[in-house]
Amino acid sequence: MSSFMSVFASLVEHLADLLQPLLGASATAAAIILFTAFVRLLVHPLSRAAARGQRERAKLQPRIAELRKKHKNSPEAMQKAIMELHREEKVSPLTGCLPMLCQMPAFFLLYHLFSNQSIGGEPNALLGHTLGAAPLGGRFHDALAHGGLFGEQGLVYVALFALVAAVASFNYRRTKRQMAQAAAKPGAEGQQQVPGMAAMGKFMPLMSFFTLFTVAFVPLAAALYVVTSTTWSSIERAVLYRDMPYAGGAAAAPAL
Repeated sequence: MSSFMSVFASLVEHLADLLQPLLGASATAAAIILFTAFVRLLVHPLSRAAARGQRERAKLQPRIAELRKKHKNSPEAMQKAIMELHREEKVSPLTGCLPMLCQMPAFFLLYHLFSNQSIGGEPNALLGHTLGAAPLGGRFHDALAHGGLFGEQGLVYVALFALVAAVASFNYRRTKRQMAQAAAKPGAEGQQQVPGMAAMGKFMPLMSFFTLFTVAFVPLAAALYVVTSTTWSSIERAVLYRDMPYAGGAAAAPAL
């Protein structure tokens, strides 16, 4: 693991060196944003597959509503019948989770890279790199301790929080609109009878706002990954799911 981290740190440093003539002291931050974009490009085929899977699941909703009505007094039989339907139609309910799961290693790699004081037995030089005045290895509470919320470091986080809040608000409105469209479709009444569905419907649109807590508690480098990835996901989902009503958590969950 140590040797792998050393290789990754070297790649980040080389990319930052290429960007340094254009971006100066913020070159490493830009390298992290480009790394995030590269990861999202690699994951994009899975995101497209997840959108196709949701379309297929949406087509099954009338049949699923019938199964729920038929087995309303037997939850076990209902779940078995729904799983059998998915199996027959070759539709996996898990495809929407794959894009997020495949990004987690990249996020944790950046998290550990900018949390360790040494890499491969050598001092971690990346910790001294900054975005504006804020060290990439620092956290929000460090910025508050150096000038407060509106100090030089704090303003970097203010900008990130503002961006996250804007993206989360966009996702909130889109998810609420999709859920309203889904509720107006035939079979929606059957879906509302599922235990916990009403509570999930109220909670799900708010999930994007949890990204604010992530940005506040992880190293700034990892926060940049989260903010970039979440913004990418918001645009990507707006395009891939533009013609679909809400059909589950995949369209609303915050992304890494």
